[in-house]
Amino acid sequence: MHRSPIKHCKNCGTTVLYRLPDDGDTRERAVCPACGTIHYENPLNVVGTVPHWGDRVLLCKRNIEPRWGKWTLPAGFMELDETTSQGAARETDEEAGAQFEMEDLFSVMNVERVGQVHLYYRARLLSEKFNPGHETIEARLFTEAEIPWDELAFKTVKETLVCYFSDRRKGAYGIHVIDIE
Repeated sequence: MHRSPIKHCKNCGTTVLYRLPDDGDTRERAVCPACGTIHYENPLNVVGTVPHWGDRVLLCKRNIEPRWGKWTLPAGFMELDETTSQGAARETDEEAGAQFEMEDLFSVMNVERVGQVHLYYRARLLSEKFNPGHETIEARLFTEAEIPWDELAFKTVKETLVCYFSDRRKGAYGIHVIDIE
C-alpha cells in the first residue's frame, strides 16, 4: 500500500507501474514503463526548535490546519537547499518572529505512519519579544507547569517537551531518538 502514490513519470509523463525494479531493489517502486525512470518515495523532514528563556519555552498557537488553534513548537517542512538547522531556524523566525541563537540537535522523532522524521534543536532566546507570522495566532512563553498539555498539536511536540524539561531538571541535555506510533 502506498501513502500517496506517484501516478505519472516526472521525466516523460507516462503512467507509472508499481513493481520491483530490474536493478535488484527489494521494494516495489514507481517505475516508468516508457523511459525506465525509478521514482522513490521518501520520508519528509519536519524541522523545528525548542526555544527557551530561563525556565520557560516558547510555544506558538497554530493559525493553520492541521490542528488550528492548538499549541506547538515552531517547526515545519524542511526545504531543498537548506540544512536541518537552517530549516529549523527559518521556521522559528517565520512562525514566532523570535530572536535566538541555535544550539544542539535535541530530538529525532520517527513518525512512520505518516512518512515523516521530526528533528528539533534547542534554541536560546535572546529576547522576550516575538513577532509571529501569519501561521501563528499567538507566540507565548510557558513554564513546564503552565504548558497546555491537552492542547498540544502533535505527539512529537509533547514528547520533545517532556524530554526537554526532564533534561533541564538533570542539568544536562542529550539527543533523544523516539519512534512515534
